[in-house]
Amino acid sequence: MATHDIFMPALSSTMTEGKIVEWLKKPGDKVARGESVLVVESDKADMDVESFNDGFLASVLMPAGSTAPVGETIGLIVESEAEIAEVQAKAPSGAVAAPASAPPAAAAPSAPTPVPSAPVSSPPPAPAPPAPAAVPAPAPTGTGRLIVSPRAKKLAAQMGVDLSSLRGSGPNGRIQAEDVERAAGRPVSVPQVGEGTAPAALAGGAVPAPPSAPAGNSFGRPGETVPFNTLQAAVNRNMEASLAVPSFRVGYTITTDKLDAFYKQVKPKGVTMTALLAKAVAVTLARHPQVNAATTQAGMAYPADVNVAVAVAMEDGGLITPVLRQADRIDLYELSRQWGDLVKRSRSKQLQPEEYSTGTFTLSNLGMFGVDRFDAILPPGTGAILAVAASRPTVVAAKDGSIAVKRQMQVNLTADHRVIYGADGAAFLKDLAELIETRPESLAL
Repeated sequence: MATHDIFMPALSSTMTEGKIVEWLKKPGDKVARGESVLVVESDKADMDVESFNDGFLASVLMPAGSTAPVGETIGLIVESEAEIAEVQAKAPSGAVAAPASAPPAAAAPSAPTPVPSAPVSSPPPAPAPPAPAAVPAPAPTGTGRLIVSPRAKKLAAQMGVDLSSLRGSGPNGRIQAEDVERAAGRPVSVPQVGEGTAPAALAGGAVPAPPSAPAGNSFGRPGETVPFNTLQAAVNRNMEASLAVPSFRVGYTITTDKLDAFYKQVKPKGVTMTALLAKAVAVTLARHPQVNAATTQAGMAYPADVNVAVAVAMEDGGLITPVLRQADRIDLYELSRQWGDLVKRSRSKQLQPEEYSTGTFTLSNLGMFGVDRFDAILPPGTGAILAVAASRPTVVAAKDGSIAVKRQMQVNLTADHRVIYGADGAAFLKDLAELIETRPESLAL
């Protein structure tokens, strides 16, 4: 009898364990090589896992909701339907086996480019294997199976929404959280993405809250103890690793009157404040490669590109950092389009690992909440992170002694002192301020 193991894959370089969100196939179903068999929640995203073999899913060793370390066997595939019963007899207690009378499901078309499989007769090597190529979730099958994100399922249960009546807006018809919210007649929620300073024309200088902004993330009721989810646990590990880095902080006050005026001009064209700030940071980083560098075991690593990661707080807990790659070279309007796409896919946990793990510099913006100032924790693997607060009307004394009201924001740089020194950080902030204060329109050139 030929039995092939389904291992918990390593979907990113930092992943040590994964949570099984759902099995797309049930025991007894026929499986084609390259076909998605289950959905796994890694440290940052939900990703489909493909079969490396043709055959039948004989047994599910880890049901949906289980967590397993990378390399653990979570399911078994056999080559023929006749072998299912033998595997069922040997399956450990608690495993989900195929019903004896269940006919195999019709074979689904194989993916156009299946990932080559390692030998299945031996466990994977100790180092985490490369991430298998993840493909978008398949469209509903002829059996009527709906493709639904885990958060959408939870919301549908809470709001009493019939999922079978919805048309998904996600990849290949996947039903996402916003589809459920629309069906329930509620405002569509989005990740709390800092959009930076508000336009100068706001009455009274107040910084508005985003639509339907919560008072704060809340994941449990008073008196409860709620376990960390996979994303939160990954963030915790990263933050603990950051404690070992000798960091320093330096701040700067930037006048944003011209930036606000320029933002009003480009906002109707789809440009967001996040894209503006990321572009300004990237252009400045290109002139200060030391601030774009990071510490490695071999020494100071200077990346070939300027990749700006932007911190996004997810509504169901945790933090993700979508990356705007080569942000110094990309047109501002294209950068905004890319950012919109990254935000949409981060909301449904559809980002690929390289889209959230390749940042060379991080931007964290809490200006949307009206925060005066804050310090950010340095993410592992990068040399610096910039914390951006809100822009507020401030009484300012000019060099000639005159008094005026100008809009100003506080930015604080947290940097790894092993690769970036105080003078490097100060020079970077000075040039960033000069760009924002005197020629922000150059960001669109």
